[in-house]
Amino acid sequence: MASLSSLSIAFDCADVRTQSRFWSELLGAELDEGANEFVASIGGIHSSESPIPGMLFVKVTDRGEGKNPVHIDLDDPDYPRDVEKAVSLGAKKVASFQEHGIEWTTLLDPEGNVFDIGRRQVSEQTDS
Repeated sequence: MASLSSLSIAFDCADVRTQSRFWSELLGAELDEGANEFVASIGGIHSSESPIPGMLFVKVTDRGEGKNPVHIDLDDPDYPRDVEKAVSLGAKKVASFQEHGIEWTTLLDPEGNVFDIGRRQVSEQTDS
């Protein structure tokens, strides 16, 4: 999956502000610009320039049975092509989403661990 450009640890949160501030203060890291009550990040989320995995905090109203509240997000400029590659390697596609300027697909690895592959929505990529 050579087109995958960054790795992030994603947190499904009831309270994005509390969770993101906790991790920001614990790690001594600044919250990325644009943090709000729905989404916040640390470490240049969805940025191939970040030398370390970012941390993404996303508001969810229901964590849903079988969904890991902490999981890996893979940023993919060639999304959704690499979703199909993951499926061909043994992943199971759960569902696709568009929210907060990001489009992604949730998958299960061969042992049932949740992960996401996605990207910033194309219309927003051209504005940067």
